Amino acid sequence: MGFHTFDVDRADKLEDPDRFRYCSGEELLAALAVPADATVADLGSGTGFYTDVVAAHVGTCYAVDVQSEMHDLYVEKGIPENVETVTAGVDDLPLAENALDAAFSTMTYHEYASDESLAELARVVRPGGRVVTVDWTADGPGDAGPPRDERFGVGDAAGAFEDAGFTVERAETRTDTFVLVARR
Repeated sequence: MGFHTFDVDRADKLEDPDRFRYCSGEELLAALAVPADATVADLGSGTGFYTDVVAAHVGTCYAVDVQSEMHDLYVEKGIPENVETVTAGVDDLPLAENALDAAFSTMTYHEYASDESLAELARVVRPGGRVVTVDWTADGPGDAGPPRDERFGVGDAAGAFEDAGFTVERAETRTDTFVLVARR
């Protein structure tokens, strides 16, 4: 698997509203199913496209990205008051144990999928909290997203989350993507 990050020089593509065809804001919020005072993290937040959607419905949202340049672009765009940027990999989050009610990633799981990252999510997501993952599926046509050899199938992702101590509540493949909802 590749584990490359999205090219900052193409960051304008992250603001394309056409991204909602792969995961709508409503679908993401319904899958998270958190109260209005929840603390959540967007894993691989980029320029904040999906962070902004979720932040409007929660108490605190951490925008986590390994590239500080993405945070710089997010600052230029304008960050909501309840969003805090965190420059870190998912395998080493500077958050306290059980700090999150939920976490989500949209089209970034393939960039951080590892035993270490999932163990870190198990550490920072409180018992009963959810991790919602929408990513490019290895079973899709490969016309959009990363190369097929850098993708995962929903079964592989579900197995990895279960191995990390999560219970998979939803796992489905769509044309280009998969959706996985796991509870700690």
